[in-house]
Amino acid sequence: MGETVMDILFREEPEKSSFQPFSATPGGSSFNSIVSVGRAGIQCAFVGYTGDDRIGHQTLDFLRRNNVQTDYFLLYDGMRSSLALAFLDRNGDAEYNFYKDVPHLQDNWPLPDFTASDALLFGSYYAICSGMRKQVEDVVLKAHEAKATIYYDINFRRSHIGELEALMPAIQWNMKQSNIVRGSADDFDIMYGTRDANQIYNNFILPYCNNFIYTAGAGHIIVFSDGQRLGFKADDIPAEKIVSTVGAGDNFNAGFLCELIRSELNNGNIGQLTESQWSRLVHTAIRFASAVCQSTENNIPVNFQY
Repeated sequence: MGETVMDILFREEPEKSSFQPFSATPGGSSFNSIVSVGRAGIQCAFVGYTGDDRIGHQTLDFLRRNNVQTDYFLLYDGMRSSLALAFLDRNGDAEYNFYKDVPHLQDNWPLPDFTASDALLFGSYYAICSGMRKQVEDVVLKAHEAKATIYYDINFRRSHIGELEALMPAIQWNMKQSNIVRGSADDFDIMYGTRDANQIYNNFILPYCNNFIYTAGAGHIIVFSDGQRLGFKADDIPAEKIVSTVGAGDNFNAGFLCELIRSELNNGNIGQLTESQWSRLVHTAIRFASAVCQSTENNIPVNFQY
């Protein structure tokens, strides 16, 4: 469940002293994740919306072509589809500008049903903004009642720092309802002014959720769960092979949940995972993220093997 944007990528061209566009593809944090889940062959659906315009119809077709069910994906008449301009530096890291209408809830939105073997992924501003709050709560509570696995990716942008105090109750509610919370070093630096994983877990995550995945870009991944603190190293990708880091975290989420479902792990046993099980989950997540960094797409390649 999440927002949808059209990602337009610009690459730095020093000889022209400017950034030039070179790619456009449907995106959005949870959107990027679900397309990769569909490409990996896991049955899935996307809850979200876009404008009833050319971009919107292109986005709808893109989901369907990538094996994503669209019964809960709406086209809003009179709303413009959102744009995200991603300016990539020489290392493939992106700085974003967003152009979008204020999110708001459509009447009579169909909601998915869940079972205990399902997983719900949600996060970013979509999951905490007032315009979508009722839908987010309704979907999360349905998943919670069905004992589905709920995975919350905080993904907090600096552009919303002025709203942080007002948004914090929604962030904390989301964490409390979730079985797994993931956040990046950048998220917590913005929100709490620290990158100390132990401090973040003990002070800001553990009061709401036991299972926490801390990521630090190309650095280490740290998992906190049931008294365990486990460290994992991300793949080292040669600099010349990094095309874009757009979608890396989103595909980490996709890989993690694909492995979770493939391994038949769920809400009932997520709190008792062994180090070996966490390792398998995290390293599949890393493989998904690494594949995306070597492509202009926001998703794993078609026919990706994992």
